[in-house]
Amino acid sequence: MTAFLVVLVIILFGVAVWQMGKIFQLSKAKSDNTSQIANDEDNNVNGWLMLMFVLFIYVLAIVSFWKWSDVLLPTSASEHGLDTDQLWLISMVLIFFVGIVTQWLLHFFAFKYRGKKTQRATFYADNDKLEFIWTIIPVIVLAGLIIYGLFTWTDIMNVDTEDDPMVVELYAQQFKWNARYGGQDNVLGEANVRLIEGANILGVDISDPNAQDDIVVNELHLPLGKRVLFKMRSQDVLHSAYMPHFRAQMNCVPGMITQFSFIPNTTTAEMRQNPEMVDKVNRINDLRRQKSEKLVAQGDEALEPYEFDYLLLCNKICGNNHYNMQMKIIVESEEDFNAWLKEQATLANALKQ
Repeated sequence: MTAFLVVLVIILFGVAVWQMGKIFQLSKAKSDNTSQIANDEDNNVNGWLMLMFVLFIYVLAIVSFWKWSDVLLPTSASEHGLDTDQLWLISMVLIFFVGIVTQWLLHFFAFKYRGKKTQRATFYADNDKLEFIWTIIPVIVLAGLIIYGLFTWTDIMNVDTEDDPMVVELYAQQFKWNARYGGQDNVLGEANVRLIEGANILGVDISDPNAQDDIVVNELHLPLGKRVLFKMRSQDVLHSAYMPHFRAQMNCVPGMITQFSFIPNTTTAEMRQNPEMVDKVNRINDLRRQKSEKLVAQGDEALEPYEFDYLLLCNKICGNNHYNMQMKIIVESEEDFNAWLKEQATLANALKQ
């Protein structure tokens, strides 16, 4: 108890000294120190810095486009992706145009009207015409983008049953993907995570007649020009099925089924011959070759040459091995796809083995 009182007294003494210091400071006469007030020289320096900064960000943007534009995705490999890219392009052109103009006005006016002792600011209480112009223009532009986006989104998400899409389930779990085809009847059997046991890794209800011809694979094959309707489930945490080359992404939520559909318009073989992709693959292999030389010098194995493949990725940080959660996608002619599908064992036969 004595120690506590001693500490308390020391604290109170410190507070008293601090308060006395404030009192003495307030009792002193005020000085005319104006060292913290900006003068014409300070304002002139800051004005020029603002002008130099806007020029710097313009140069930085130009260099970035020149140096890294080759890392952008190639032309979309799905039909809806072409509309998505068009919407993205229009949005970016508008954003860059408005950004360039407003940044220049902001920084140039800061330079032109920098503080001077001989110059006084003019104050306008209001200007209805000017306020109307800078309000109505963004309203019209944003309304146009939103309406255009809504129509594009509706066209993408509206799955026309007359198209008779092929139904495929994408099943996500830490840290891998599996795919399930509806088989000859194109209908997926019922499934529940409580039914996961042994080879039945997706928890399919094998007693469901629609499940007898279902096919479970770990490599996704898609037919060219055929609409594919993906039904997505997650076994454990929130995942996101992301297929960048098809401009497709949808969350996989535990306890519910989400869906997304698209029509592939470019086979894997055709995309590998795309000039943009050929250049990108060559650059990647040049880097891998340089790294392989270092690995061989250290006594390790060389890296294998990279070959382009479409990929299904997870776009949610779902755990420590999230980066490795991917599945190969092969787009091929309908004849090749049908031949591949016939070679796959149905779920009923796989569970019997």
